Amino acid sequence: MGLKLRLYLVMALLFAIIYGLVVIIVNLTIGGIDGFLIYAVIASVMMFIQYMIGPKIVEWSMHVKYVNEAQAPALHKMVTELARDAKIPKPRIGIAATNLPNAFAFGRWASDGRVCVTQGIMTLLDEKELRAVLAHEISHLKHRDVVVITMISVIPMICWHIAWSFMFSGGRDRGNQVVIGIVAMVVYFISNLLVLYVSRIREYYADEGSVSLGNSPHHLASALYKLVYGSARFPKDSLKQVEGMKAFFASDPSRASYEIKELSQLDLDKSGTIDQNELMALRTRPIKVNSTDKFMEIMSTHPNMLKRIQRLSTLKVGAAR
Repeated sequence: MGLKLRLYLVMALLFAIIYGLVVIIVNLTIGGIDGFLIYAVIASVMMFIQYMIGPKIVEWSMHVKYVNEAQAPALHKMVTELARDAKIPKPRIGIAATNLPNAFAFGRWASDGRVCVTQGIMTLLDEKELRAVLAHEISHLKHRDVVVITMISVIPMICWHIAWSFMFSGGRDRGNQVVIGIVAMVVYFISNLLVLYVSRIREYYADEGSVSLGNSPHHLASALYKLVYGSARFPKDSLKQVEGMKAFFASDPSRASYEIKELSQLDLDKSGTIDQNELMALRTRPIKVNSTDKFMEIMSTHPNMLKRIQRLSTLKVGAAR
């Protein structure tokens, strides 16, 4: 099943879940719909405020400094070409003052796009690897991922408020209200897992976007491989400072130390990179992902890196799937 179709189906399921919860509230309580609407409005307002001020929070948290073409000519050249090929407005370009190697994209709408790299990634990747990562981030802007995640993230938030309100409320219909609270709590966990699933799909989707913009899959695979090892060497105390931003990153730095052992299967010549032959070997070679890592993936915003790189081995340059 295609990534885009899966994305749409999960979004439809999330909205169907919230519709079903409304029906349960209406059927089990008198005037329950009014309470639901209050939670929906409050959650929606909170998400709207977060959506509007989100870019400033990201800039402040990551110490982003925007650079002009004179300050970073090579970076501007790559982003200009990629934005042109992706047929989107050229985003603002920033550099985050951290040695943690990564990149991220954010913005409220198409003309408000921003693509940022960290100081760490600039010294870690070669030009082709960096271009592949930038194309991944440009693809996030093209696909309007931030809007999608913002829109569906309101659903678990609504369920959480409903659950706590009904489980600890009093009144004559105490029994029904507890039932609604328990159902809402269960729905909260399920919908939260679905939102994380959508987040992982968008990473695969952005990987495809990078390849469709002309980057070789092995350059992106090599870049991701280096990001994992670079993040694993980063001090754990410093990683905690960017914990809230990891959903924006090209890779999840908090999982890097767990993914090292799995990724050791890839670099056959121990060169520190993934070349074309090593990536192609993954097409037919079975990979080993232990049960702990499978569970961690379910609870993560990013796909398991070994599975993600193996999927890159199935892509062809310039061919969006």
